[in-house]
Amino acid sequence: MKQTMGISSSDFDYIRQLIYTHSAVVLDSDKTYLAELYLQSIAESAKFTTISSLIAYLRNQPFNHLHTQTIEALVTNETSFFRDKAPFEALRKYVLPELMQRRRIERSLNIWCAACSNGQEPYSIAILIREHFPLLADWSIKIIASDFSSKVLNRARQGRYNQLEIRRGLSQQLQVKYFAPVDNEWQIHNKIRQMVEFQQINLIHSWSSLPSIDIIFLRNVLIYFDIPTKKALLGKAKQQLRLDGYLFLGSGETTFNLDESFERVQFEKSICYKLHGT
Repeated sequence: MKQTMGISSSDFDYIRQLIYTHSAVVLDSDKTYLAELYLQSIAESAKFTTISSLIAYLRNQPFNHLHTQTIEALVTNETSFFRDKAPFEALRKYVLPELMQRRRIERSLNIWCAACSNGQEPYSIAILIREHFPLLADWSIKIIASDFSSKVLNRARQGRYNQLEIRRGLSQQLQVKYFAPVDNEWQIHNKIRQMVEFQQINLIHSWSSLPSIDIIFLRNVLIYFDIPTKKALLGKAKQQLRLDGYLFLGSGETTFNLDESFERVQFEKSICYKLHGT
């Protein structure tokens, strides 16, 4: 039996609070249509007759896999290969050459992609390194990719993408060079997949599993949080980043009026952030 009426305002408020409590993501008040779309599917697969009966269950049970499934379904996982291009150009032309010079004795670099979703961003960085920096072949390069969702991390670890995903941001040359067709999908080569280490990290919880990081990609993440959470995350990023490291945010994001420890650095069309005085 299909749910015929929209989600009630009290049920939607509960869902918004559930998401905020466990991920700190703020689900906009005009996103009821998204809740109806995704919760309908969850309700049907879990054998609930309506969305409201699913939510009644969630309200009255200890936190379990259905709560997790609900949160993961409503937290955006939008991504693509080489998304926005400019940050990757900055990485290739300026940031990596500078850090290679600074790290020439220790010969190691740690790069972290927070909220990596299905893995396109960390794999893009791995491809960029393989394509343009052969000198790094005998360095210790750690690319850590994290997300709070086990579902998207499982997909990311597999490194398999459909035709639409593979065409978004990836040139045909790179597609042919680094992917192989498998069952109407494209599988990334093991040599790239093995360059990325995936971890499940909820950004509002501990980052203790991470080493000190040279480059943090926290792109298109802060936009989903309220101001206190943005400040908290930037404070944690400041502690995780090496003193001469770089922080990349999304094009619509900034540290301005949130954390004055960072200064803005512009490389052509890309803006990133360094700690003051470094």
